Amino acid sequence: MADMSGFKVAKDFHVSEPVQTSGEFYVKGANNLDWGMKRHLSHIFNPKSGHTEMFAFDHGYFMGPTSGLERLDLIIPKIAPYVDSLMATRGAFRSTIDPAYGKGLVLRASAGSSMLQDDLSKEVLAVDIKDAVRLGADAIAIQSFIGADGQLQSIDNVSRGINLGYEYGIPVVGVVAVGKKMERTDRFFKLATRIMAELGANIVKSYDCENFDEVVAGCPVPIVVAGGKKLRESEALELVDRVMSQGAAGVDMGRNIFQSLHPSEMAEAVGKIVHEGFSAKEAIEFYEDAIHPAK
Repeated sequence: MADMSGFKVAKDFHVSEPVQTSGEFYVKGANNLDWGMKRHLSHIFNPKSGHTEMFAFDHGYFMGPTSGLERLDLIIPKIAPYVDSLMATRGAFRSTIDPAYGKGLVLRASAGSSMLQDDLSKEVLAVDIKDAVRLGADAIAIQSFIGADGQLQSIDNVSRGINLGYEYGIPVVGVVAVGKKMERTDRFFKLATRIMAELGANIVKSYDCENFDEVVAGCPVPIVVAGGKKLRESEALELVDRVMSQGAAGVDMGRNIFQSLHPSEMAEAVGKIVHEGFSAKEAIEFYEDAIHPAK
């Protein structure tokens, strides 16, 4: 209450202290999940590094044929071998991805308005959990709009998806949405990522921000960082280096890979940071050498 005295006001995220775990499973916050859930997570997060390079190409569910994704059958095979998991719609998986592809599949399960409408926040849970099982999805991704008009509906979508995920043994990725009018501060991301984790999401997809290390520390499950708008390759690799050094469990890159002039090489360069600890400078040099090999 407001008249209480002696209570602690300032927040201390203890960013210098490693995450305390209650067991040996390597994915943050997942030790007490059952075997099947852990197996799905191991398809997404590399067991050696504990990190993931996720590749998102689900943009078509509200944007149609996005620049760079006009021909999924041509672009995706160039990138898929160099990433740990793919994030897409069930239509894209069934029409484009070889069933023998042995890496993680993150299924976009929420959908709503198209880009022809101003308000994208009013989504529904569009995929039946049984179809996710039939597809062999390792996780379902559901978008949340914390602070937007569609907040209650999106939280209901996430909550229902999490309930079904636990019932059928499929992890859930809570995707933190940021609209044009929505806040992009560390205060917002601390709130939104923690809400997703407290609701039961097993992975949270969010964004880079000031004090990102505190956002990570305050979220008890892995945070995977979205690449966001298209950047120059060097800037995108600097973003990956920055968030990984502050505790991100990986990145979910889309435009910064499929809109690159050299998407395969870019995907490989991102992986060098995520899994091998390359600095941004080293990854940029790797990328430049890859696209301009010495004769």
